[in-house]
Parts: sequence; structure tokens; C-alpha cells
Amino acid sequence: MKSINVSLQTKILGLVLSLGLLLILLLTGFFTYMESKQIEETQGRMALEISKTVSLIPNIIDAFQTRDPSKTLQPLAEKIRKETGAEFVVIGNREGIRYSHPIKSMIGKKMKGGDNERALTRGEYYVSKAKGSLGPSLRGKSPIFNNQGEVIGIVSVGFLQEDIHQQIIKNVIKVLFVALFALLISFIGSMLLGRNIRKDTMGLEPYEIAALYKEKNAVLHAVKEGILAIDKEGNITMMNQPAKRLLHIQGSVRHMKVDGLFPSEYLHEVLRSGNPQFDKEMVWKDKTVIVNITPLFDEKGIGGVVASFRDKTEIEQMLNTISEVKRYSEDLRAQTHEFTNKLYVLLGLLQLGENDQAIDMIQSETQALQFQNSIVFNQIKDTKVQAILFGKLGKASEKKIMFEIDSDSYLETLPAHIKLSNLIVILGNIIDNAFEAVFGLDSPTVKFFATDIGSDIIFEIADNGKGISEEEIPCLFERGFTSKNGTEQRGYGLSNAEEAVFEMHGMIEVQSNQESGTVFTVYLPKKNERRIDNG
Repeated sequence: MKSINVSLQTKILGLVLSLGLLLILLLTGFFTYMESKQIEETQGRMALEISKTVSLIPNIIDAFQTRDPSKTLQPLAEKIRKETGAEFVVIGNREGIRYSHPIKSMIGKKMKGGDNERALTRGEYYVSKAKGSLGPSLRGKSPIFNNQGEVIGIVSVGFLQEDIHQQIIKNVIKVLFVALFALLISFIGSMLLGRNIRKDTMGLEPYEIAALYKEKNAVLHAVKEGILAIDKEGNITMMNQPAKRLLHIQGSVRHMKVDGLFPSEYLHEVLRSGNPQFDKEMVWKDKTVIVNITPLFDEKGIGGVVASFRDKTEIEQMLNTISEVKRYSEDLRAQTHEFTNKLYVLLGLLQLGENDQAIDMIQSETQALQFQNSIVFNQIKDTKVQAILFGKLGKASEKKIMFEIDSDSYLETLPAHIKLSNLIVILGNIIDNAFEAVFGLDSPTVKFFATDIGSDIIFEIADNGKGISEEEIPCLFERGFTSKNGTEQRGYGLSNAEEAVFEMHGMIEVQSNQESGTVFTVYLPKKNERRIDNG
């Protein structure tokens, strides 16, 4: 079922009106209940006080001793009724026979309601509710005593309940008018509040703001670049997870000062000038980051800045990986070129009729390939390493270098955390360095050995070159260092290889002898855990 999006102004208006109506209903009900109780109590108390007063009037007491009490009591009772506003003032004798009544025809008849007993028999003063000759009423009952203290009659003063209810309704209507006026004020106020909030939210509804917030979070966490935003006071308002990982920050940094957490020189400069800065290099701890900074403007001017940054070393690693992949592609082309040359030689021998030499050449090549291929296919079972070795075999063949794969090598499929790009950087650079070290020798030989026995995966590349001096070994993995002469060398190969090894928490060992050559040994943990150096 499709949900219905309601505007914020409608929600506020509906909420205010609903609450207003609910409060009006609750307060009106409570007021009506309390008002009815209070009016009944007041009217009952008034009826009782009037009846008490009438019962104590001497003329009324004396009239009971006359031959016709009604002659005296009726005019007096009617006068009191009119002056007090009571509905009736009825005076009766001990037997409940009326001596006075607003309707003269009722005089001489027995009083109705059945609520005279307490006054006539026990001499009590009280308020009661009963249905009399005029209808349901609220009555005040008082006994009439003679000079000897005996009950000789009763006074009943009452107000009709219908009149009481009408008075309650009049009071409630007055309250409702006030409540409706308050509801109108609430309606106008909610309209103004809704418009003000809508202005603050730039005309966006809450569901639209929520959608934008979710999209913003998704974008911030999806991009690889670190993103940082600060306000004009230099307090951090937002930092995504890639930024925290790059800067080694954990937990929330919201409302913290940017100084001390990130190089803030360019940030404050953009805050001051309002001019964006692009592709600025900053050094932070052990990292070089490239930063782009853009100012944020509001109605008052510059409200803050947003900075996006990325580790320069990641960019360099990506370029190095691309370079190694290119080199790997060149190795495959070299292999293709080598076999093409051999095919041309075979074609020439066959055209010259030298069938025996052609057969010998095929058998020689087949034996060599079968031996190498049997090791690669049967003992090196990881396709990534197989691909690298086949490329290097072709390159070695083209350069007339004996590239031997140790027959004791054995390698299962590598763990998922050892990626092809890292293998190309590690094995590709070390094997190429070994090729360059033996190039031009009388019997140039490079040997490769691999094993996964134990907790590490071990690669060993040995050459019979002239070796490396003890002074140069500590500098081998320094960026830009090279011992090669002649062609221009950047000296980044072994440095990149070491970085790739350390990324997988491994290590590289170098052993070199100027008589027997150099051996590089690479140790890569099977589990992606940091190696602890106990040395």
C-alpha cells in the first residue's frame, strides 16, 4: 500500500487542532461535572437555609395554633418564595398536610416525595432530592418546633432540577465560547509556526529531509575519499568513516576542534578568504594527503568549509600496480614473440628438408616445457602464481636466461586476502631484479621456489649474479635507491614490493654473496593477521 506524504504544515495544524479539541472536551466535561456539583450544592444549601429561617419565624409557629393555619401561612410563604427565587415554599403539619403551596389547589393535600420522615420524626435539617407535585426538585427540609420543643410541622423549600440544569448549560456555553476562541488562536498560531518551519527547512518536507539525510550518509560512506566539514568556528560538523580510518580516529568527533585532528592551515585560510583550494599536499603523521577545500556560504557569508582528501600513497600504489600489470602484459607478449621465433625456425628447417633437426628441436622444447609445465600445473595450484610464472618463463626465454622452477615447490590455492595485484608487485619486481642481475653472464640462472608448509606462504627467488654488498643491503628497499648503471632506473620496484608485503603483514629477507649471488625470501601469513616481531 502506497504511503501518503502529508505536509509539515498540515501535520502541525492537525496536531494543534486535535490537541485543542481534546483539551476542550476534557475540560468542558470536567467543568460541567464540577459546575453541576457546585450548583446543586449551592442551591441545596440555599434551600436548606431558607427552610431553616422560615421554620424559626414566630408568626409561622403561632399560626399552627390557629383554627385555619393556611390563612396565615399561605401569603407569608408566597412572599418568601418570590423574594428568595425559590420554586416553592411548602409548609405542612406533622401529618404532612400542606398549609401552603404555589398552587392553591394543592393546599390541604398530603405532601409528595416521601422525604419528610427525618424532619418529622427525628427533627433533622437536611437536603434531599425527590419528585413532588411540580416535578423533580432539590429540597431543603426543616422541622418546626413549638415552645415545648415538639415537632409540630415541616418547611420544604425547593428548586426544580430542570432549572438547575438550564443554569449549568448556560455556564457551559459561556466556557465553550472562550474555548473556541482559544482554538481559533491556536489555529492561527499553528499556521504561522508551520510557515516559519517551512522557511527554515527551505521548503522541504520532513520526509524529503529524511531522504536527503539518508542519501547524504550513503554517499559519504560510499566514497573512498575522506570528507570533513567544519563550521566558521573551526568545530567539526561532519566526518565520514574513510576520513576516520585515514586519520586513525575512532568515535565521534562532532563539535570538536579540527586543530590537532587534521592539518588545518588551508581550512582556516579558506574560512578567511572564501577562495577554494585544490590539490594541496599535506603531511600528516606518516601520510601525505591530497586535499581539496571548498567554502560553504549561508545568508551571513562563509558558514564553514568542506574538505575532501585522499592518501597519496594509495594513488602511488595504484599507479605502481598498473605499471606492474603493464609489465606482466609485456612479459606475455615476450613469450608469444619467443614462440613465434621458434615456429619460424621450425618452418625454415622443414622447408630446407632438415626434418631430423626439426624433430630434435621439437623434442627438446617439448621436454623442457613438459618439465616446467608439470611443476607449474601439478605443484603450483594457484592460478595467479601460475600466470605470473608463465609470463616470466617467456621473458626469461627471450633474454636467454635459465629460469628454473624448483621441483620441490608445492603451493595450494592462496588465501583470498593475497590479491593478484600484490603478487604482481612482489614476485614481478623481485624476479625482474633477478633477471637484470644475471643478464649478460655466461650462464645466467634464476631459480624460483614456493611452499605453503607451515603457517606462512614462502617464495624464494635466487640468482647467480654478482651479489649485493653489505653496505647496499640496508638501502635496497628505500624509495629511489638503485645500484644499476646505464639505463635510467627509478629505484621503486623493491620499495613497492616491500610495501605490498607489509600490507599483508609479511616480511622479506635478503641474503647475498658476491660469489654465489642473491636470495630474496618472502614470507606471507596464511591468515590476515599482523606479524609480531620478537626480535
